[in-house]
Amino acid sequence: MRRTTVAPRADWQARVEALGLVWHSLDGKPYWDESACYVFTAAEIAEIESASAELYRLYLAAGEHVIAEGRLGELGIPRPAWDAVAAAWEAEPPALNFGRFDLGYCGDGPPKLFEFNCDTPTSLLEAAVIQWDWKEAVFPVLDQYNGLHEALVAQWRAIAPLLGEGSVHFAHMADAAGEDSVTLAYLRDTAEAAGLATLPVEMAAIGWSHAARRFVDGGDRPIKTVFHLYPWEWLLAEQFAPMLVESLGRTRWIEPIWKTLWSNKAILPILWELFPGHPNLLEAGTRPIGGDQVAKPLFGREGANVSIRWGDRVVAESDGDYVEQGWIYQRFQPLRDFGAGYPVIGSWVVDGVPVGMGIREDGLITGNTARFVPHVIDG
Repeated sequence: MRRTTVAPRADWQARVEALGLVWHSLDGKPYWDESACYVFTAAEIAEIESASAELYRLYLAAGEHVIAEGRLGELGIPRPAWDAVAAAWEAEPPALNFGRFDLGYCGDGPPKLFEFNCDTPTSLLEAAVIQWDWKEAVFPVLDQYNGLHEALVAQWRAIAPLLGEGSVHFAHMADAAGEDSVTLAYLRDTAEAAGLATLPVEMAAIGWSHAARRFVDGGDRPIKTVFHLYPWEWLLAEQFAPMLVESLGRTRWIEPIWKTLWSNKAILPILWELFPGHPNLLEAGTRPIGGDQVAKPLFGREGANVSIRWGDRVVAESDGDYVEQGWIYQRFQPLRDFGAGYPVIGSWVVDGVPVGMGIREDGLITGNTARFVPHVIDG
């Protein structure tokens, strides 16, 4: 694994915008950064792929354990939703079941899990489409670990017969930066490529029909299936949460409510409890574990409210809005600085199968200003 400099394409902004990535720069600096790329050997890619498959197996076992032992409260899931979560886990309603394992890996040891973003993961378009287009233009003879787009379309096609008639609504909150809008638009494209009809709807426009006891969009059309780029912990904190749980049999949510088992960092100490010393896991606990460690809020996003502690010294910390929800503590994993920051591997899975990866670079804490850097396989 190595990082090498590359000359950016002269028209790179226009190229990525044409593919949908309008959110490609931050404060005049590229978020999509093609002035460099990471080069992996096939053996290194195989190691990342194998670790991702193994981590998915561990998450399945942890989910089974939490349900069987009645530990949903430890995950911050509201009590009124427990039965619905357990029922969905057992029933396996239609889902993309996609997610991004964030891994520490520099080619000199087994990949280590930082966390699993599997409810509303972003950096999807960049990983699936933008870096492939870049590779084809810049390194056409090399390969890339990237079957993500095809896997998403195939999964939509597989679950389409289970969704019934009507359009799939795609819901999110309007965001000034455009990152969520870009991700949602891309996922609509993958659904339509699989033959599904889609409709956009903002979360704020979703209403409740008391007469029909179901959700409707801004045009009073029934919402039968909705893909939500809006986290389950937020949904279950809304005033309409009781109606949401009540109407799960009439409205299909993708991803389903069982994703609350995996989409928070409280699962990390449970994984370590079940599989202590596993080569792809980092020690984690609900209380400080001593030594060099990282404190993370249960439902924090984009590196917010994270602090890195080397012994008694805080060496890095970030602000945010997630200070009231509880914390987990994870063993600090050193990464190699390749000259422009520390790379974090985002390894994507669709329905449990590893299908590709993306790389973000940042300081000790990977935040929302991290750069996305493409990769190739050579050797």
